[in-house]
Amino acid sequence: MIPWEKFETEYAELFSKGIGAPAKSFRMALGALIIKERLGTSDVETVEQIRENPYLQFFLGLSEYSDKAPFEASMMVHFRKRLTLEIIGRMNEEIVSQSNKRLKEESSEKVVSSGEEQENSQGKECLNEKSEIYRQQQSMYDQNVQRIDDRIVSQAQPHVRPIVRGKAGTPV
Repeated sequence: MIPWEKFETEYAELFSKGIGAPAKSFRMALGALIIKERLGTSDVETVEQIRENPYLQFFLGLSEYSDKAPFEASMMVHFRKRLTLEIIGRMNEEIVSQSNKRLKEESSEKVVSSGEEQENSQGKECLNEKSEIYRQQQSMYDQNVQRIDDRIVSQAQPHVRPIVRGKAGTPV
């Protein structure tokens, strides 16, 4: 889950109070940029997609469907300027932190079976797999490389490893 409210106040501090038109919410700004990246569309096409799709409008925090665009395509430029990489990075860290916290809580729950308490090993395995995937991704990012030994390529099937393609002796 994206912690919209936590970053809304920080985003609101970027604007002057009482001057100009009311600002669009943090959720609308970031949501529009996420939609643009996920769909791979231009600013104009993104606004048109949002105008046509009630699910995208809900994602932006609108309470009901409207056939009018919530903002002009030129606002996307302002959204990109205001939402710096620093803010996006902190938000990503918060999402990962919340996810890890939730996973730890789930894995620490005990299952009662025939009068004895047993730890939920499946939850621990899932947490270990996700931690390992994160470690591998962070390592590749830090070292600016595209490969890592024993890389996990599927969270659903962590035992699966990349297939060697091409000529013999070619690294994965």
